[in-house]
Amino acid sequence: MLGETIGRIPIRIIQAMVRGLASLGVPPNILTLVGVTINVLCGVLFGMGEFFWAGIVLLIANIFDMLDGNVARLTGSVTRFGSFLDSSLDRLSDMVAFLGIMVFYAGNTPQHSIVNVILAGTAMIGSVMVSYTTARSESLGVKANVGFLQRPERIVLLIIGALSTWDWSSDFVLFNRMPQVLWVLAIGSIWTMIHRMYFIWAELRRLEEAPTEK
Repeated sequence: MLGETIGRIPIRIIQAMVRGLASLGVPPNILTLVGVTINVLCGVLFGMGEFFWAGIVLLIANIFDMLDGNVARLTGSVTRFGSFLDSSLDRLSDMVAFLGIMVFYAGNTPQHSIVNVILAGTAMIGSVMVSYTTARSESLGVKANVGFLQRPERIVLLIIGALSTWDWSSDFVLFNRMPQVLWVLAIGSIWTMIHRMYFIWAELRRLEEAPTEK
């Protein structure tokens, strides 16, 4: 009961924000643009090594990511372009965060690590490909939301890695976990991509082999 009550609190806050923005007549596309702008700031903070604050900003950005679609549905202003814009800028938001991480670990700092640069780059490629395979498969009539590391999980992992990194000099076991998070993101994203591609292949083959009605 306590867990359900706690879980309802953020949902009610989001709902209140949605109703307030809808009553003010704020266009959903503006919320989408604000969200991606905040995500760009997140990427800049990652690049500067301010991982903790990047995690905070990433949390705020994803609140906007939840707002735009809900406002559009509440106000009856759902459009195909709005859906396209939201999906496209989500990919940009994903890439800019990983780019910032790559810039930081590639820099001339005590945390310099080519391995982490490669992991972040692999995670970025995998993340984009996971989203692309889904979008492409839907255009072919297959819905492929399979795999254990989808976008919400990737964002949660990034936030965990970022918020744990606020004292570079600390050796505490729970601090500075971004390298471990990057391993999970890199391997998980590529595995999810492969899983989806196999699933799409199987579904398309099934559809092609299915007898057509005459």
